[in-house]
Parts: sequence; structure tokens; C-alpha cells
Amino acid sequence: MKRFRTAFCAAVFCLALGSFAAPSAWSQANSAPKADKPAAGDKASAGNADRGKKLFVDDGCWECHGRAAQGGVGPRLGPHPLPLAAIIAYIRQPTAEMPPYTAKVISDAEIADIYAFLNTIPDPPKVDTIPLLK
Repeated sequence: MKRFRTAFCAAVFCLALGSFAAPSAWSQANSAPKADKPAAGDKASAGNADRGKKLFVDDGCWECHGRAAQGGVGPRLGPHPLPLAAIIAYIRQPTAEMPPYTAKVISDAEIADIYAFLNTIPDPPKVDTIPLLK
């Protein structure tokens, strides 16, 4: 099952590289508000961040979202991800270029693990702390 997910994500990635997304789809995917911290109802603590990092890599999420979830072909996921419920809903019924993933492909528990990993991603350094930019 894991190999199928990785192969499927790789195929989608290759197709995405060969075409350009409609501007409205990109703006919709990239304009989602970013939360400063997980919502109180989120159960990020229920997820396992180490297992989530492995799933993020093994399932091919990094191919579109970047190794540090910084974005790429797909939108930025971290730091400060959307609430868990919003991420699950989007994974199940995406509105942009991402294919839908059913619970048979990736379970809610696995998504919670990935969400826990996304919450461990640190903020980037402040601009004024980068010597080359001073």
C-alpha cells in the first residue's frame, strides 16, 4: 500500500510539472489562512511526530510540499499548519491540483501523525538575524 501511495504521488508530481495550474486554483490553495498555533480542538498530541515525518517522506508528500513543508508545487504546510480537521477535509476533497486521498489510502490516524510532524517545524529565522541580508 505504501509503494502504491508513493508511486501515485510521484505520477501526480510528474503530471504537475508538465502542466500549469489555473491561476485561480493556485491562489485558492496558497491563500488559506495560516494559524499561529494549533486550534484548541486539534489533537496534535495524539499524533506521533516521528511517525508523521516518516509518513511525510514515505508517502511522497514532500514531492509537492517540500522536505520541510515549505511549499513548492503544492502550498506551504508548515510551520503553523491549518487546523487538523481542515487538513483532513482537504485531503479527502481537495479543490486545487492535489488528488483526493480516501481513508483506505491514508487513515485519519496517519494524517494526525503527519500533522504532529508539521507542528514540530520551527519558524524560519527573522530577516534581521541573517548576516547576508544586513
